Amino acid sequence: MAADEPNKVESQSPSERPPLPAADSMEERTKDVAEEKSIIPLTPPEVKPADDSKALATIEKTHEKAEEKEKDSEGSINRDAVLARVATEKRLSLIKAWEESEKSKAENRAHKKLSAIGSWENSNKAAVEAELKQIEEKLEKKKAEYIEKMKNKIALIHKSAEEKKADIEAKRGEEKIKAEEIAAKYRSTGTAPKKILGCF
Repeated sequence: MAADEPNKVESQSPSERPPLPAADSMEERTKDVAEEKSIIPLTPPEVKPADDSKALATIEKTHEKAEEKEKDSEGSINRDAVLARVATEKRLSLIKAWEESEKSKAENRAHKKLSAIGSWENSNKAAVEAELKQIEEKLEKKKAEYIEKMKNKIALIHKSAEEKKADIEAKRGEEKIKAEEIAAKYRSTGTAPKKILGCF
């Protein structure tokens, strides 16, 4: 896996690659180039033109070796950059996981508290409604008692009124009988009553 990562970095475009530290890479490159130059054998000035083609071949090989060393040093720098980026991504993913965990915990705590409040509200409502029903039942019972008392009072009033009516009717009957007796007495004696009705 680690061997594949440098290849990925090399295949990336220059804009996608992480920036290289300028001072370190330039020093290493100049050292590598200086070493390569010291390795390149100097050709004596008495070289024939045929030998020039051989010299060009050795110079090309040394350039290839220099480029390979430069790539190796860039690969190690790129590998460090890739490892740093992987570590950063790992840290960020851990932070994101922690954040999601904390959000989930907060959500669960809030849900638990809300459900506790809901159950508290329902139980208190039920208790108040039960108390209200008891009060309503008491009121209904008192209402029935008061209605019964009022009906009894009405019955007593009616009874008293009937008794008074009966007394008045009895008195009226007695007065009629008395008036008839007196009228009969006056007829029998032939005298007129001393008191005549006030309207006459």
